[in-house]
Amino acid sequence: MLALIFFLLGCVSDHLLAYEIAKEEKEVVYAQDIYVTITYEVIEEVTIIEDTAFDGAPIWVDSFTQPQSVNGVDIIWVIDPSGSMNQHQQRVLDGIGAMMQALPPNGWRLVIIPADYRFSEQEQQFPLVPGDSATMAENMYQLAKKGSFEAGFDAVYGYIMNNTYSNTWMRQDAALLVVFVSDEKEQSNVYLNSTQNFISWYSSLRNNVYVASIVNQPTQQSECNAPSSLTGSEYIYAATHFGGQVVDICSEDWTAGVTDASNQIEPHEEWELSFEPADPSHIYIFYDGVPQPDTDGVDLFWHYESSSNKIIFDKIPQANVLVEIAYYYEDLDTGN
Repeated sequence: MLALIFFLLGCVSDHLLAYEIAKEEKEVVYAQDIYVTITYEVIEEVTIIEDTAFDGAPIWVDSFTQPQSVNGVDIIWVIDPSGSMNQHQQRVLDGIGAMMQALPPNGWRLVIIPADYRFSEQEQQFPLVPGDSATMAENMYQLAKKGSFEAGFDAVYGYIMNNTYSNTWMRQDAALLVVFVSDEKEQSNVYLNSTQNFISWYSSLRNNVYVASIVNQPTQQSECNAPSSLTGSEYIYAATHFGGQVVDICSEDWTAGVTDASNQIEPHEEWELSFEPADPSHIYIFYDGVPQPDTDGVDLFWHYESSSNKIIFDKIPQANVLVEIAYYYEDLDTGN
């Protein structure tokens, strides 16, 4: 199978378009008058695309897993209320604003709570909805800066399970997205004292649940070289488990990651490519590893729109399908 699976901030890599194909082989063995069937696999590497005109050219693959269609989305931003977060305040506000802009024009509700269950269980602010302004988001954030605990798992559990007000606006038939924001490690020890406990509980809430984490990355990946004691490993693990986005809290611009977190909850009808293809006639699309033609001769399945550098899906991919878009991105004539 194609090895690349892109998550977080759209990581990509060069590789050849080749598949490892497993073939079942059966051998019948005669032993003590009994026939025994043995099944085993033989792995072969088969090149799917051969094109001498582009021999040696690097190939780029953009990919995503198609989300399920949902009846709206409930969003909870769980923000560390400690004083060290003051330095990130503007990025928090910009990130929330970017998400509000990226979300569909209707069907979403967004609330901000502190990562301190003592206060999240008392939070009674009405959620932001389509049409609300950045000023309203800032007011909600300022009012939610309560407490000192840095325990996001406990806070979201307390808000959903113990805060009766949350039941007045949260919808069981909607998707649920939780965004954790903290410059400290996760420290829950009351309701959910491990990442696995959080994952098990959160998975049980709805059919479609998502997590994004804006935290300190490991030292070698962090833009501020935060010490390992402050790495948000638990939040990163939770986001990764649910196929969500992880953003470095020290990054100057959270827009890309926050936008990706918004996009993961709505089926994709189009996909902007990371680079401009060297030759648009040599774009290859796979659904779960199966090559997809652009047309069956009558109906158009997908096409490339050069003005926006996007693949337009005339026939929308089904939910949970891994979509891979491969193309040559270097023009061999110019070396660009």
